[in-house]
Amino acid sequence: MARAGYSAISSYSRVEILHLLQERPARSIVELCDATGLHPNTVREHLQRLIGAGYVIPETERRTTRGRPRVLYSAATGAADASSPVARRRAEDAARRGDLMRRVMPWTETGDLPTDAVHQLDALVDDLGDAGFEPLVDEAELTLDLTPCPHASSQSAHRATLCTVHLGLMDGVLVQAGGPLRVEGMEPSCDPEQCVVRLSR
Repeated sequence: MARAGYSAISSYSRVEILHLLQERPARSIVELCDATGLHPNTVREHLQRLIGAGYVIPETERRTTRGRPRVLYSAATGAADASSPVARRRAEDAARRGDLMRRVMPWTETGDLPTDAVHQLDALVDDLGDAGFEPLVDEAELTLDLTPCPHASSQSAHRATLCTVHLGLMDGVLVQAGGPLRVEGMEPSCDPEQCVVRLSR
């Protein structure tokens, strides 16, 4: 059974911060402290972990008045104004590893998907593995089975927020990797540990 390891999203406080940044970008540390009730040093530490994983982008505020500019934080969505060099590098590394694996083991070669979509899946599987998931990809159906969800039992009270953040992160990875695939949503299920994500072209 998969267990969530010490990843950038293994802490619910980091998930909560990411959720706030996905809802509204360009937030300051003060705003995040007010929203979460966490100490500024704790928020800074969580933000550094999220930046290091390529999930958050810091940007220095442009001021037209006197005073020290604030650093504002946004979720890395892959859009032109919210692109993370860390996430892009991770996607490129995953694509190179995937290409190497397919050359060494040709029976793993994918069928109908174009190369950029295959590279998107490489990046997504790599990212999900780092987050404690063991994804099973169905390329024909364009689904990812993440069952059992490693976060379901430890964070059951926050399931809706966790799922929203994870879907946003997955879509961000796909956008950063570049290609036709996007996250469409999750298959409905009564089992909190069951998680099947639908992709679309």
